[in-house]
Amino acid sequence: MLTITVLAIAVVAAAGFWLGYGPMRRMELLQEPGARTERLHSRPVYHGLFIAAWVGIPSLLLVVLWLMMQGSVLDWLLLNSLPADELARLSDDQKQVLLNEIRTLAQGNQLPGEPAAYVLEAAERLNRWRITAGWAMFVSALSLALAGMALARRRISRFFRARQAVERVMDGIMLACAGVAVFTTVGIIISLLFEALRFFAKVPVTEFLFGLRWEPQIAMRADQVAGSGAFGMIPVFTGTLLISAIALAISVPIGLLSAIYLVEYSSSRFRAFVKPLLEFLAGIPTVVYGFFAVLTVAPALKAFGEAIGLPVAPNSALAAGSVMGIMLIPFISSLSDDALAAVPMALREGSIGLGATKAETIRRVLVPAALPGIMAGVLLAASRAIGETMIVVMAAGIIATLTLNPFEAVTTVTVQIVSLLIGDTAFDNPKTLAAFALGLVLFLVTLGLNVLSMHIVKKYREQYD
Repeated sequence: MLTITVLAIAVVAAAGFWLGYGPMRRMELLQEPGARTERLHSRPVYHGLFIAAWVGIPSLLLVVLWLMMQGSVLDWLLLNSLPADELARLSDDQKQVLLNEIRTLAQGNQLPGEPAAYVLEAAERLNRWRITAGWAMFVSALSLALAGMALARRRISRFFRARQAVERVMDGIMLACAGVAVFTTVGIIISLLFEALRFFAKVPVTEFLFGLRWEPQIAMRADQVAGSGAFGMIPVFTGTLLISAIALAISVPIGLLSAIYLVEYSSSRFRAFVKPLLEFLAGIPTVVYGFFAVLTVAPALKAFGEAIGLPVAPNSALAAGSVMGIMLIPFISSLSDDALAAVPMALREGSIGLGATKAETIRRVLVPAALPGIMAGVLLAASRAIGETMIVVMAAGIIATLTLNPFEAVTTVTVQIVSLLIGDTAFDNPKTLAAFALGLVLFLVTLGLNVLSMHIVKKYREQYD
């Protein structure tokens, strides 16, 4: 029903556009040349867009709000329709489980065992209510669209300032999009901070920040047997920084030097062939890189270590970091290529005119002038390296080891977050809440890298603007 509703709104919006555009276009064609008083204030297309906006925007907002509230309203009605004696025996968590069972049955799926008769009746009732709610949404949205078209059409005239009205609508849309981005960011921060504070109420902050052991395996239910748990983040972040450093040590020189070669030394034909080939690496799924690391790179490193008498773990930081570095090459190469190509030719010619060689011009003029773009590529690559999960899971492991030896197995923050939230994820236990504490610290570290990068970019931009 949602698809039908959106299509109906699109059809009415198209009809509204033509209802505003057609008459104004005919009026524009029939107006006499030089008759200033009869001239249209705005072009006909703005009249059409004005009516289309009045049709589409309110009705689509109604659909969004309807979908946001429909689930909660149906759950409330469903609970009130169940037998009171059955609900009286259930806790709040059990009521949620019962609602999930009813939704599962309403979708046509089977449950283990034989559901009670009132549960089956509730599933059938929920399906009927969903159909009714869908038709009610369709009628309400279509009625609002038609009402908007009628009201907007009444405002259309020769002297109506349609262009200014459409521009105000576009300003409002852009402001709303910016607001969504801001509120989403604030919501992420608040959710991370709230859950992290719950974690720190159970685990001391000093233990988390300065602890040297990460063993979050603790009992989450009374019937489970597990350790007491240790929540020191240093081994996890050490592994993250180690793998990211290895990846950047490989990707930054290769990416930057390849960009310099493509911009300054290669022919246009060679550049047109090689640059898309490098960027193709960014489109390969990370799981493919993970398979490559596990099946090719890790065994090769282990065999090489055995040949020279050096112990190398089957899952090592070097294997994961090396493959991750290959994955990051196009991020640095592409942005550095664009930044170097954008350097004004006058800087090149001035440096060579003063007697500098081409290598000296690249080292002392081009690279510093393009540093803002290069730093943007490095920062993007660093963020991708810190947030990568699949390659680390497959090639480096999930054991948190406090070491700087690249030949040993380590883990990263993102891997641990995924591991902590798999399975029984009741957010009332230090094991699951630890994921939010890790996410908060990772957010602060990434924010610090962004601030440092912006400072470097601003410093060099002031010198070369």
